[in-house]
Amino acid sequence: MENILYMRRALELAAQAVLQDEVPIGCVIVDPGNNKIIAESHNLSQHVEDATAHAEIIAIREACRKLGSNRLRGLDIYVTLEPCTMCAAAISFARIENLYFGATDAKGGAVISGVRFFEQPTCHHRPQVHQGLLEAECSKILKDFFKSKRAAQSQTAPNPA
Repeated sequence: MENILYMRRALELAAQAVLQDEVPIGCVIVDPGNNKIIAESHNLSQHVEDATAHAEIIAIREACRKLGSNRLRGLDIYVTLEPCTMCAAAISFARIENLYFGATDAKGGAVISGVRFFEQPTCHHRPQVHQGLLEAECSKILKDFFKSKRAAQSQTAPNPA
């Protein structure tokens, strides 16, 4: 089952993000016609000091560059976390066919949570949405990352005397 393989690759990319102290979100864009990965990325917002450097945005930009088009019709995107509003809009504008994501994001997600971007009347293209692919693994890498961040903060916090 290729879907699992692509999400596993997205998880590998999320693990690379951890090594750069980035929020561990990975993304892969695939051409299902030939089962080739067109572009992939992980979050880089902290590393490049760019609030728009989400995994999906970077991968979409790379796929558009490689294909010489601002439309990614017929392609699929795999991301470890439910996309935010910015990324959902980019997926729509790029005309991506299928969105597969792992973990839901009750606070920042915009697909099945929050604003539900694809359900808005102003949304011009709605991909087919497939949620919960390797959800436990996708959720765990995020929970572990933020748990370690909180632990590190508590160790460096000044001790009130």
